Amino acid sequence: MRKFSLLDHNSVPKHEIIQENEVKSLLDKYQIEKGQLPKIKQSDPVIKELGASVGDIAKITRNSQTAGESLYYRLVIDD
Repeated sequence: MRKFSLLDHNSVPKHEIIQENEVKSLLDKYQIEKGQLPKIKQSDPVIKELGASVGDIAKITRNSQTAGESLYYRLVIDD
């Protein structure tokens, strides 16, 4: 039996963990500290499926009728 993946569901936007070089670019671009990003809990079902660790940054790509594609960034925190 094949396991269902939340990441394959059409209602779940694309989630990915960004690499350290992307983290630095992101923080430099917005002139912020990592802790100033919006948060997402490590217990979030999609974050769990990705295997993200506390301190990772998730990049969420959502489709938007007005903007086409919107990027959101979330800092993974402990429960």
